[in-house]
Amino acid sequence: MTLEEIINYRRSVRHYKNLPIDAEKVKHCIELATLSPNSSNMQLWEFYHITNPETLKQLSVACLDQMAATTAQQMVVFVTRQDFYKKRAKKMMELETQNVLKNTPSEKQEKRIKRWQMYYGKVIPFLYGRFLGILGLIRKIIVNVVGLFRAIVYQVSENDVRVVVHKTCALAAQTFMLAMANEHYDTCPMEGFDSRKVKSILNLPFGAEINMVISCGIREEHGVWGDRMRVPFNEVYKEI
Repeated sequence: MTLEEIINYRRSVRHYKNLPIDAEKVKHCIELATLSPNSSNMQLWEFYHITNPETLKQLSVACLDQMAATTAQQMVVFVTRQDFYKKRAKKMMELETQNVLKNTPSEKQEKRIKRWQMYYGKVIPFLYGRFLGILGLIRKIIVNVVGLFRAIVYQVSENDVRVVVHKTCALAAQTFMLAMANEHYDTCPMEGFDSRKVKSILNLPFGAEINMVISCGIREEHGVWGDRMRVPFNEVYKEI
């Protein structure tokens, strides 16, 4: 299919056929999801591919027994891992240092390496750190002072950064659903779930958060509930 055909084919499917789907194809779609754009390339995410029937039943209960869950052949749980920020920042600093050494004239290398060391060694750990909201308050005070003199990002509270991590994970979820549509597999992104139960089922640590639970399968004839509706394009499109 073309990209336009894939986008038009993808629908939120609420009822799946009792037909198995290829777990390897689903896994490949998850691999494609890892190529999604994400803030500072920190990749603060994990993807839990659920194929075990007993775990699927447990997740169905955690997803409030909605039909999109109870009829799913497989599920993928998208999880944010903001608590990985230190090791991800270290990995990115090593990567960017190697990029500079390979692609930058020798006379400019030292300056650019120091820039990446400052960004991933100092800025990112300061931005992603959490401590009862106190670090976020300190960051807000700093940016409001600096903002008096130049343009700056103001969304630096602990909750602001948490939102950024979830937005990044949601981009991966969208890529996954489009990849699944290309395989003629169907999905439904579910936000109606008991996050505590899902975390318990997956044995996730405190620092992990559930971004989205996506059910997977092949749509029943009436698995899509009605025609697609979107508000008129001219209500949402603003050319400036």
